[in-house]
Amino acid sequence: MARLAALRARIRYLLERPLTPYYLILGATLLLVVLGLVMVFSASQILVMQRHLPITFFFRKQLVAALLGGAMMLVLSRMPTRVLRVLVYPLLCVVVGALVLVAIPGIGQQVNGNRNWINLGFFQIQPSEFAKFGLVLWGADLLARKQKTHMLDQWKHLLVPLVPGTLLMLMLIMLGGDMGTTMILIAMLFGLLWMVGAPLRLFGATLGVAVAACTALIITVPHRLDRLACIGVTKPDPNLNCFQALHGLYAFAAGGPFGSGLGAGTEKWGQLPEAHTDFIFAATGEELGLVGTLSVLGLFAALGYAGIRVAIGTKDPFVRYAAGAATTWIMAQAMINLGSALGLLPIAGVPLPLFSYGGSAMLSALCAIGVLLCFARSTPGAKKALAARSKNSRVRTGLSRVLPRRRTTARPAPRPARRER
Repeated sequence: MARLAALRARIRYLLERPLTPYYLILGATLLLVVLGLVMVFSASQILVMQRHLPITFFFRKQLVAALLGGAMMLVLSRMPTRVLRVLVYPLLCVVVGALVLVAIPGIGQQVNGNRNWINLGFFQIQPSEFAKFGLVLWGADLLARKQKTHMLDQWKHLLVPLVPGTLLMLMLIMLGGDMGTTMILIAMLFGLLWMVGAPLRLFGATLGVAVAACTALIITVPHRLDRLACIGVTKPDPNLNCFQALHGLYAFAAGGPFGSGLGAGTEKWGQLPEAHTDFIFAATGEELGLVGTLSVLGLFAALGYAGIRVAIGTKDPFVRYAAGAATTWIMAQAMINLGSALGLLPIAGVPLPLFSYGGSAMLSALCAIGVLLCFARSTPGAKKALAARSKNSRVRTGLSRVLPRRRTTARPAPRPARRER
């Protein structure tokens, strides 16, 4: 019992350290990206052979996106908060302009029934992914400015222009048919309203309107209603409406505790569509088993915990709202993807953040992680810890220059005295 109590105290001490959120965010992100690259390569092998592409085609594209996103994450993590706030409105204008271009016939590219891409020749970009990042910064900056001027006591200032601006982005995204991204943006909007302390009646009324609108969008489109009927499916459907959801469960069942081995999965041989994108978690469950899936869940749990710690550990309203919105984005998208793969939610067609194949999704998610790292470094406790660490390193460097170096050469051993005869 004493050892268990000591272990708990040690874990509590480590979790309460000021720089713990920073290291948790950075470590969980790197592990998710690396493991995701491995699974993208494994899950896409059959698809590239069917399309007569190089075996590393999807892996190379994902690796390039991860490297570019890592560079953007590093820049954002070192960027002062005031500079981020300067970039809010230029970024928002670029995002809305790109969404408008996608809605124009002939410019927006259609993939898998949704028109959400712009083809730039050497790569395709999905502006709706960057709309999430734009909402994080714009919503946080807007609410922080209103809180500074004591305007959030009135319900009109709580909703305007936050809700109309979000609805504009939602409308442009829904013109392309992307229901999954729409649900994530709605979750982010309610996360912002919750953090700013919206009255429960206002919050409930807005939530009711959103639920009614989402229900209407689902009922009026036949394939969305079919996906809703696939929740909890366990038997084959004669019309093959739930083919993907059913084979996702088959992949988890075939994996067992430790999986069939990396690259040895069989569901990706044409049975499980989108094994490297939307259903990569199912492919992970088949090849890495329960251990692999629990590892992924643990990494997302660590990321969510660290994001919440950053949001509640600061007095800056902009940092609190932006960190909360970014954490809501990552966790809501992860839950929607995982729920779809497990048959607990309808298939929404959203990638698993930092893990699934998708260049735009990887870039936007790493931008959000960069902002979280920036905020994790800017909390008062983290600033003191970093200043103390920098001071200690300077003291050690100065002492090493002043103090004489120790002699490292060995002295010759004394000769043994001669014995007298």
